[in-house]
Amino acid sequence: MRVLVTGGAGFVGSHLVDAHVARGDEVVVVDDLSTGRLQNIEAHVSEGRVRFLEGKAEDPAVIEPAFDGVELVYHLAAAVGVFQILAHPLASIRTNLDASSAVFERASARGIRTLFTSTSEVYGKNVSDALNEDDDTIYGSTRVHRWLYAVSKATDEFLALAHHQELGLPVTVVRLFNTTGPRQTGAYGMVVPRFVRQAIEGKPLTVYGDGGQLRCFTNVHDVVAALMALTAAPAAIGAVVNVGNPREISIRDLAALVCEIVGSNSPVELVDYESAYGKGFEDMRRRVPDVSRLRRLIGFVPTTPLEDTIKEIARGIAPGR
Repeated sequence: MRVLVTGGAGFVGSHLVDAHVARGDEVVVVDDLSTGRLQNIEAHVSEGRVRFLEGKAEDPAVIEPAFDGVELVYHLAAAVGVFQILAHPLASIRTNLDASSAVFERASARGIRTLFTSTSEVYGKNVSDALNEDDDTIYGSTRVHRWLYAVSKATDEFLALAHHQELGLPVTVVRLFNTTGPRQTGAYGMVVPRFVRQAIEGKPLTVYGDGGQLRCFTNVHDVVAALMALTAAPAAIGAVVNVGNPREISIRDLAALVCEIVGSNSPVELVDYESAYGKGFEDMRRRVPDVSRLRRLIGFVPTTPLEDTIKEIARGIAPGR
């Protein structure tokens, strides 16, 4: 089939492109390369397996031709990374809302199966033992830019589900929990590749806050497998689904694990939130997914050990590169 991936030159998107190319599909990628990298998909482009359209998904001149002959849509294009969002709040809101509107409108008009990648950020300050898709979302003040990403992605979810209800869009909303693996960069605040690079280069591992925050990290290959399986599951249409590995680890323990795996003696350096992100930053102490719905829908949940993922990231990092 012909598949459209918005944000397909990015971290998760490019792995998704790899998987569809390997399956024998034709792939169309739309990406403005603001955070994605052409080198992630250039081999497929040069081989003629991927058609690359550089530009924003909300630009009619880009998105209209992208839909030509498409049978499946993955909408991943979005503002990426805490630092980017805090530095460019207006652009982040516009990117998230405008791109989603453009994609959902065109997919609805054509009745194309669509998967939208949302985020665990939509749960906000909710620190339940295992976050269920129907749990409440809890946000802070609108004066704290930390929450604009969560609110804009939640609005995207409302858009997707409204298109499903009123226009029959066959869409699935997927809330991705922390996803990591090869090709992810620490430049936008992603903690695992940042720790791995710091450890390999013998630099202090900078832990924001006290390091007691609990997170769950999912291997990108598990995520891609789940996304593809969900698009083939009729029962997933109209559903909101968590995708994540439920294994918890504190950020402080993550730093120690990275050092152990790469054989580094780097120290851990605690950095307060204000120094890292600016005044008024708020964070969550815990974020753990309930993946029972995912298991029911596709019979699969992410289980790749974090240790294996760290080793995979480390193999792709050379000191000073």
